[in-house]
Amino acid sequence: MTAYTALALQVETRVGAGIGTAIDRIGVQVGGSKAWLGPELRLVVLPEYVLTGFPMGESTGQWRDRAALDPGGPEYRALGTIAADHDVFLCVNAYERDEHFPGLFFQATVIFSPAGEVVLRYRRLHSLFSPTPYDVWERYLEIYGIDGVLPVARTELGNLAVVASEEILMPELARALALRGAEVLCNPTSEASSPALTPKAVARRARAVENLAYVVSANSGGLTGIAIPGDSTNGGSEVIDHQGRVLAQAGPGETLVAAAELDLAALRRARLRPGMANLLSRVKTGLWAEEYARHDVERPAEGVPDRAELRARQLAAIARLYG
Repeated sequence: MTAYTALALQVETRVGAGIGTAIDRIGVQVGGSKAWLGPELRLVVLPEYVLTGFPMGESTGQWRDRAALDPGGPEYRALGTIAADHDVFLCVNAYERDEHFPGLFFQATVIFSPAGEVVLRYRRLHSLFSPTPYDVWERYLEIYGIDGVLPVARTELGNLAVVASEEILMPELARALALRGAEVLCNPTSEASSPALTPKAVARRARAVENLAYVVSANSGGLTGIAIPGDSTNGGSEVIDHQGRVLAQAGPGETLVAAAELDLAALRRARLRPGMANLLSRVKTGLWAEEYARHDVERPAEGVPDRAELRARQLAAIARLYG
């Protein structure tokens, strides 16, 4: 398959409504989107935090108990059933537990195949106030290896990978995934949108151009149930091609407007064509590996970090940078 429709499904996040209710709503909306867009719809990306919202000052343990899923639990099985029922690859962002790290939770993005099976599990590596695999780095690598840290799923829709939320601002992550073969970057996000280009919108275009990759970015369609104005995370879901062109973009509210055809044959021709625009083929990996190794910036956290400790870590990194 070299061409298909991808959808950044813009869904409202309803904090406190319950995870089961959120999954039921997602099932209805994925089914409706498939009926509206037709059988060519094969990839659906959902917004960040869509099942639970995000922590509002809870400790790591409190949020783990309140909002984190078990990787093999009933919620994931229900989401896999939605993918199977509608013959789509479904990209879902959620918090989850890990039996190897009982005191922590991770923010994960999982891609289900049309068979209802997990074909990719990515755990966010950059998060200011939540734990990440980097905070338990040596043990995490021992268990999952680097392929589990930077996964790329080889599928009939091409090579899929995930860049979660603000990680679109981190060029190293998208570049590493592209070097591993990623052709489509799924970007679940929950962010302020604007008629003007925001930093994340600029970054999405840059990541697409510099890596010759499609970006499918799903933002929330509003936020209810917490003391934040509901339109603070609303609108701007978009599909961007490998030349940085916006193929489709949504306004505010729940919508399937951000849907477009991904042409993998065109992307692959571009990656095989020599010239100035083939930036991925011009990366000097040896040079940058040596230079990056000279710098000591963010270090792993210690133990089970809370917000104060994570803030202190950033202040320490700033001191090392600008001392």
